[in-house]
Amino acid sequence: MKKTHWYDYLWIWAIIYFALGFFNILFAWLGMIDFLLPLGFAVFGGNKYFCNHLCGRGQLLARLGGKWKCSRNRPAPRWMASPWFRYGFLAFFLTMFGNMIFQTWLVAAGAASLREAIKLFWTIRVPWGWTYTAGLVPDWVAQFSFGFYSLMLTSLLLGLIVMVLYRPRTWCSFCPMGTMTQGVCRLKRMGKDGASEKENV
Repeated sequence: MKKTHWYDYLWIWAIIYFALGFFNILFAWLGMIDFLLPLGFAVFGGNKYFCNHLCGRGQLLARLGGKWKCSRNRPAPRWMASPWFRYGFLAFFLTMFGNMIFQTWLVAAGAASLREAIKLFWTIRVPWGWTYTAGLVPDWVAQFSFGFYSLMLTSLLLGLIVMVLYRPRTWCSFCPMGTMTQGVCRLKRMGKDGASEKENV
């Protein structure tokens, strides 16, 4: 029997995060943990420990699709795990993230007003008017919250869609953070290999 660890319950954190953001958009900032930790493990540890053990979203998809049988459990198309799709999706994701940062900067600079809108798939506006009361924090802080929560919710929905259609953790095969951390780990390995070759010369 597989030993259970504390981090096996991080799927609960994924649910709590989206629930908190639903009632107060400012909790969206907590999602930065899921951005910084994977990169931290990759940069300083040279591994994907976060993806393999600490990703609450991956655990949630595995539980929904596996234990709770919400998945058709069919192999995903090969192109979903292909380098061109993974890096293409990463580029698109980073473009959307960059646009979100730019919108936040415009609000901080006073060039644009706060847009209290949560958007799914970057286009569909969700009318959650109770998620924020203007004036609680600087407008740019709230603007980042709306943009970041939209990004996180959209990626969750994409993960749920491919989970239902294919295997539970199909999302993990092209997750932008997974692709990014994998790239960082490869660069670190190349750097170590290069350093070893120089030492042996």
